[in-house]
Amino acid sequence: MSVFGPVVKIHPVVLASICDSYERRNEGASRVIGTLLGTIDKHSIEVTNCFSVPHNESEDEVAVDMEFAKNMYELHKRVSPTEVIIGWYATGFDITEHSVLIHEYYSREATNPIHLTVDSALQSGKMTIRAYVSAQMGVPGKTVGVMFTPLTVKYIYYDTERIGVDLLQRTRLAPTRTKGLTSDLSQVAGAAARVQDMLTTVLAYIEDVLSGKVAADNCVGRFLMDLVNKVPTISAEDFENMLNSNINDLLMVTYLSNLTQAQIALNEKLVLL
Repeated sequence: MSVFGPVVKIHPVVLASICDSYERRNEGASRVIGTLLGTIDKHSIEVTNCFSVPHNESEDEVAVDMEFAKNMYELHKRVSPTEVIIGWYATGFDITEHSVLIHEYYSREATNPIHLTVDSALQSGKMTIRAYVSAQMGVPGKTVGVMFTPLTVKYIYYDTERIGVDLLQRTRLAPTRTKGLTSDLSQVAGAAARVQDMLTTVLAYIEDVLSGKVAADNCVGRFLMDLVNKVPTISAEDFENMLNSNINDLLMVTYLSNLTQAQIALNEKLVLL
């Protein structure tokens, strides 16, 4: 938990990229480092992207390819001009002496950059993720050191990222730890089943409150009232017609997509003849 400072909000694509860089690291490398990109507001720092930076590290010295980092950032700005350098990451559980030197470089690229550590080797038994901000300490005019203060870390995601997160969650229950992508209709069926389960839970809670088995919660009641107010007033027949129309549209798009894929595959085979 942080003592002071902004909240660091991390998207899952950042963590996936860091783990991928660690798995692809050079032989003999103990850790990987990289640049964090995102946006900054008054009370939070949102980490939306990152890229790894080549470096060589030994007990006595560390060398970072600064030119590579600058070129990669220039390329990223062409795609996402709103993302700026907000700090850097390193795999590992602790902050090393070399981390102070690397942090000095990023202090020239960003104002008060953050330092993110990801325990990709699971040294603590789990993937511990911590964020820090640096502050100078010491006597003015004398020896001055750097102190890393922890910040609060939260995990957020876009709606499109939720699909990947849900897929990764399902691999935990698979014996082979793998899971294939589902079709559009399967996703619709799964979403409908989850909605039905949630409605069953809500109805059970309401019945328990009405029967006196559970004490009423005003906060839950306000959420339920907001939920009911958001439901449009529509007859069952109109809702069924609208649902069937949308399903027919989805089936048509799926059919045309499969037909296009089949034609492309057939054309490739004819070209090779």
